[in-house]
Amino acid sequence: MLIEHYGGQQIGYKIACTNVTAQRQLNVDGPFYGRMMSAFCYDSPARLDSGQFFMRVVEAEFGFRMARALPPRTQPYSPLDVGRAVEGVIPSIEIVDSRFDDWTTIGAPSLIADNACHAVWVKGSLFTDWREVDLAEQKVRLSVRGADGQEKLVREGSGEAVLGHPLNALAWLATELSSHGLGLEAGQFVTTGVTMEVYMGERGDVIQADFGPLGTVDVVFD
Repeated sequence: MLIEHYGGQQIGYKIACTNVTAQRQLNVDGPFYGRMMSAFCYDSPARLDSGQFFMRVVEAEFGFRMARALPPRTQPYSPLDVGRAVEGVIPSIEIVDSRFDDWTTIGAPSLIADNACHAVWVKGSLFTDWREVDLAEQKVRLSVRGADGQEKLVREGSGEAVLGHPLNALAWLATELSSHGLGLEAGQFVTTGVTMEVYMGERGDVIQADFGPLGTVDVVFD
């Protein structure tokens, strides 16, 4: 229905609640996933109309682009399995939004029905030498220049917050998709969940997530 209304195509998947803090906030006991659409994907730097969202939950996330497919199978996928299929890592920001007023208490089934609260994905440049970087230890910093012109470091985190390592999240997704007879396709993107406490964006914010050697990603709320 989303594709019929907005056009475009599915480009991959988003994983929600890979962070224990996010699980507690939403009162769920594990991850779940939604689908990412080309109509909601932007290259960094992105300018977004703040009025198009019910809320503007900013999440700095490790993204992956798949070099080859991970088809459905009965054996669970391991981080090593999925790592071999990854083309590169993408610094990214997901804007999470929900059609539910009380989205923190409605539970996983309703959140999944809301496409896992996915609104927009903003992607930086593909980094292909990612195997030289310890993704779990890699620090992520979120800075915001507000309407007052002052830039502040507002959040800090790392890949360890994402089920211990972003590849753990990717392995979880590949295994979960398999249980539904689905698989990841070559060229698809996956964003693996928030690396820090979320930031609630405001109109006029100029936001940058810095992933160190992996690069940066920028969003402006007009």
